[in-house]
Amino acid sequence: MERSLGLMCGAGELPALMASEARRQGWRVVAFAFAPDTGAAAHAARVVPSTIAEMAPVIAALQEEKVAGVLFSGKFWMGDLLRADGVDEAHRSMARRAGGLLDGNVKAALLATLGAMGIELLDQRPFLAARLPTETVLGTRTPTAEEWADVRRGLTVARAAAEWSVGQTVVVRRGAVSAVEAIEGTTAAIRRGTTLSGPGAVVVKAVGGDHDFRFDVPTIGPETIEAAAEGGAAVVALEAERVFVLEREATVRRADAASIALVSTRGGAD
Repeated sequence: MERSLGLMCGAGELPALMASEARRQGWRVVAFAFAPDTGAAAHAARVVPSTIAEMAPVIAALQEEKVAGVLFSGKFWMGDLLRADGVDEAHRSMARRAGGLLDGNVKAALLATLGAMGIELLDQRPFLAARLPTETVLGTRTPTAEEWADVRRGLTVARAAAEWSVGQTVVVRRGAVSAVEAIEGTTAAIRRGTTLSGPGAVVVKAVGGDHDFRFDVPTIGPETIEAAAEGGAAVVALEAERVFVLEREATVRRADAASIALVSTRGGAD
């Protein structure tokens, strides 16, 4: 019997990618569209227009479709929760259960809501249709010794920020941290950091040691490189095997065109 998968679709390219892979694996995909034009509709048996403020229709559709597993996909911003007005009772109930808007609280409330319906929240990584990059230089340019020092510094700071559920991206130049991602997201943090640091900055994206890949697979893509190039960044580094590269070929081409060293690393390079 075909299993139904509830795909919670945020912004970006991931929903279409993951919907396609889920369908290939034999799932019947029900796409909950929290963002416009996610691309998942082409691979879904049903699309449910959804908003953060109104959770009752989402819960009803999950039950109606007898969904066995839920998969989060794409970008969801904490700011959407902060700005949600006119919320329904289902949203208020989940908010009361969560308490403060810390990642751990929100995750616990979501898991409790799904668990009460007998629905499993799935790890996103098996649905990416490509491996997360291992330790390697992805583009043509290799960082200098000074840039590698900033990469290592950035990994330390980014991992600490991620552990505290602050953000996953930092901008560093000559050891000084010019930006730590918060609620604004990766692209805005890069623009802010490169503006403050000036040309030659190093952008680093990493995750906490106990990162839960059911809720989020950190990503970079062409948009990330474009923001870094606009700010004159010299390096974009991501934590090996823990950060995914969207549109990998296009991302590498854009980095090479801007003479940005694009690397996937655990922090041990010299």
